[in-house]
Amino acid sequence: MTATAMNSVNSIILDRMQSEIPLIPTLAGHLIAGGGKRMRPMLTLAGAELVGYQGTRHHKLAAAVEFIHTATLLHDDVVDGSEMRRGKEAANIVFGNPATVLVGDFLFSRSFELMVEDGSLKVLKILSGASAIIAQGEVDQLTAQRKIETSEERYLHIIGAKTAALFAAASRIAAVVAERTDAEEQALDDYGRNLGIAFQLVDDAIDYDTGTEEMGKDRGDDFREGKMTLPVILAYARGSDEERRFWQEAIAGFRTEDEDLAHAVELIRRHDAVAATRERARHFAQRACDALSIFPDGKARQAMVEAAQFAVSRGY
Repeated sequence: MTATAMNSVNSIILDRMQSEIPLIPTLAGHLIAGGGKRMRPMLTLAGAELVGYQGTRHHKLAAAVEFIHTATLLHDDVVDGSEMRRGKEAANIVFGNPATVLVGDFLFSRSFELMVEDGSLKVLKILSGASAIIAQGEVDQLTAQRKIETSEERYLHIIGAKTAALFAAASRIAAVVAERTDAEEQALDDYGRNLGIAFQLVDDAIDYDTGTEEMGKDRGDDFREGKMTLPVILAYARGSDEERRFWQEAIAGFRTEDEDLAHAVELIRRHDAVAATRERARHFAQRACDALSIFPDGKARQAMVEAAQFAVSRGY
């Protein structure tokens, strides 16, 4: 994937987040200019290179993908009451919840403008469908919050919706604009979906495995919010009766102090739950790489394999 293509996408992002209302670009820029891996738009660009697409339609669509992602982050931080995002204060802390929600709405709207400009109903269907699935995944996560009985199966279903759906759509649309076969479309979808699951598994492992300065958000956010992520599900399943009582109280919201978090981290280490979560992430990353086997070997395919390897080896 060329740096030129990503520069073009970034230019579109900066242009389309502008507004005559100064607070909108200021708040949007707080998050968009605050780093981030640009993983999702990169999938659109890499997928287009993989299938040999020569046009530029995918630049606007990659920007639309990033706007969908950014809008969901802004809304998530309000829902979760997050204090940190990408190593600095979250937008909701700086600008307040109402403005953060409304600017998230603005970015969603901008993403749909970009899709409509592209003119493909099929692309519009894929990305709008993914947006609905993401929202459903977030609501599903909300209803699973503070429920210790949440199963690994339900957890995987939640992250398949809230994270992997956009990875899948971002990858798939590259084959659509290039007018490739259904099989190639599906292969890119499978790649993105499995990569998205692996990516979220690692995120959830990191919450119990890394300091704030490395990960760019408050360590223990998931713990204090009572989120049943895989490290907790595994530690609870493998724990003694006494350990399970601790988890029941912690997830219910009665054990949320720093020493409780330290104890949770210790239990997760004791039962190798972070290592097991990362191992599952590697499994999904391998499935992502296997999905690319229908494409000829080359630089583009190798770059996408390396993206999957990076997603599971990262510490932030």
